[in-house]
Amino acid sequence: MRKLFSFLVTSADGYYAGPQDEFDWPNVDEEFNDFSVSQLNDVGTLLFGRITYEFMAGYWPSEAARTWDPIIAEMMNSVQKVVFSNTLTTADWENSTLVKDNVAAEVSRLKEMPGKDLAIFGSPTFTRSLLELGLLDELRIMVHPVLLGDGKSLFSGAKDRVQLELLRSMTFGSGNVLLYYRPKR
Repeated sequence: MRKLFSFLVTSADGYYAGPQDEFDWPNVDEEFNDFSVSQLNDVGTLLFGRITYEFMAGYWPSEAARTWDPIIAEMMNSVQKVVFSNTLTTADWENSTLVKDNVAAEVSRLKEMPGKDLAIFGSPTFTRSLLELGLLDELRIMVHPVLLGDGKSLFSGAKDRVQLELLRSMTFGSGNVLLYYRPKR
């Protein structure tokens, strides 16, 4: 059975985007990029909600992404992707599949297939829904050393309290801290 993990970034005050959806604050350097490549090497399929999928599909195939970060761009473009959306009519990014309903059944089916791990990059609303369904095996939250003061809270709107068990942590030279959690069942 494949593991499903979610990788999210947050400011130190708990926001994944600024008040106008700004995402210009993550602390990205060579060490972060090396970690990203290592993490992607363990992933066989990426899962997305619509909003993050559209953002990623608009960026990673671009000439800017291929120039700025060719290794990660190649990996992001070539990996299998599944987007879960009721509103999208197509999923045109290379190696993408659109799933419109039966989210729990489809995620369970994907977990049962052989291969590398399943991962969600971003998609905090989708992550929260899979947490609530008991389908998420691990939550990776990278805290960036910046205070936004306002913005979009990482887990606002959660229905229930979710207890987490800290598995390990990793500190980066930039001040980023990566927390690995397992949801307590």
